[in-house]
Amino acid sequence: MDDVGQIERFTQNRIVKLFQEKLQYNYLGNWEDDPTNSNIEETYLLEYLTNKMGYHQTLANRAIYLLKSEANRADRNLYNNNKEVYKLLRYGVEVSEGPGERYQRIHFINWDNPEENHFGIAEEVTFHGSREKRPDIVLYVNGIAMVVLELKRSTVSISEGIRQSITNQQKEFIEEFFPTIQLIMAGNDTEGLRYGTIGTPEKFFLRWKEDEQDNSMLQLDKYLTKICNKVRLLEIIRDFVVFDAGVKKLPRYHQYFGIKAAQEHVRRREGGIIWHTQGSGKSIVMVMLAQWILKNYPNARVVVLTDRTELDKQIVGIFNDTGEDIKRTSSGKELMEQLNQPMPRLICSLIHKFGKKDVEDFDQYIEELKNAPSQTIGELFVFVDECHRTQSGKLHKVMKAMLQNAVFFGFTGTPLLKSDKQTSLEVFGKYIHTYKFNEAVEDEVVLDLIYEARILIRNYHLRIKLTPGLEAKTRGLNDFQKSELKKNGGLCKRF
Repeated sequence: MDDVGQIERFTQNRIVKLFQEKLQYNYLGNWEDDPTNSNIEETYLLEYLTNKMGYHQTLANRAIYLLKSEANRADRNLYNNNKEVYKLLRYGVEVSEGPGERYQRIHFINWDNPEENHFGIAEEVTFHGSREKRPDIVLYVNGIAMVVLELKRSTVSISEGIRQSITNQQKEFIEEFFPTIQLIMAGNDTEGLRYGTIGTPEKFFLRWKEDEQDNSMLQLDKYLTKICNKVRLLEIIRDFVVFDAGVKKLPRYHQYFGIKAAQEHVRRREGGIIWHTQGSGKSIVMVMLAQWILKNYPNARVVVLTDRTELDKQIVGIFNDTGEDIKRTSSGKELMEQLNQPMPRLICSLIHKFGKKDVEDFDQYIEELKNAPSQTIGELFVFVDECHRTQSGKLHKVMKAMLQNAVFFGFTGTPLLKSDKQTSLEVFGKYIHTYKFNEAVEDEVVLDLIYEARILIRNYHLRIKLTPGLEAKTRGLNDFQKSELKKNGGLCKRF
């Protein structure tokens, strides 16, 4: 082996040892010369289903057959094969021992008790597709390949490792290996770690941030330890994967920690505000949080309120694209009628539908509402998008008076003017999580300022001026807004 190969081998040896000793993965071996390598290792999976879970072998074999069939459909692309496999991994599959026999649901993963699963690490996994390729490290859960990791020596950019995995996903190479894969990672000792999933373009591979002051180990080792911890890895796969209109998405670190913080508020039935700057994926946070609530609270219902028709349509589109059925109400009356029934569980509406024109004594009107609250069915969680806006809080007060038993979550992506901040805090409570403009710039998150540009120009006098060398990403701004940015010293570039 040449010197370059030895250097990369040293890094790989250290990482394999990390997974064995710190993360308690089972070492499966060096599979460089094994011609039978697969993304579904039947021996390990069958042993898990029969010995660990106690399923009858006939049922286990049929479940494995269905899983492999969904993974290898030639009439679908990689995205759709991966999506269908994900459903089976997430929810299991129904099989029977024979005609006329009772169907049973077989679960491939024990999501609720991560330690009950078999976690394995294999290296140099040679796979024979259209061409032969060999990922450096593959992580298996119960014999199912879940994570691919490419490692590079410190003098070679991790972009090369990312591009390797992107190439490997093509039909001309080993696309057949990736229908079960949930995370794709690349790393080295100087740049650390980046992660994505199937179909993720190189520029959208993400960096994780956590315990940044901890320098007790290399960044690569630290973030592999964070992400690939058994509990967190299964949590990310179960609760933080979104299939969004042909694009599979994983959470950025701020989305993950924002949702985790919100989950604690849900458990306490306590509302609050999530402030994630415009363009950093706030809508995806709403989708992931709604999905988690609906999955974990059988009696829960989620209402998403926006203050403009275009935002209402956008929210509907995002939820539908992720496979979540959402009912869009056409009037305030219809909204309340829906809430007086047990279904649907996911509803959206315009906040203005809570309004009432020509109210002479607003305070008296609020008191009347409080004394005769609307009757709703289920545990109600209300998401209010752009919660800093809406007529100095009057409509918010009407909404809270009518839905007194609901838990309210405010979402905003805009720097909170003084009056906005006061109204939001009074209505929704304290901040749950924040991710601000300067953090987003540092993390290279693309910002879309289309909604708030006029407010920024008029009220902030462009206090968002960036440091020299950085540019305001102004995709979607009109000519007037761009000229104002230039006039006030902002650097503009259309993306």
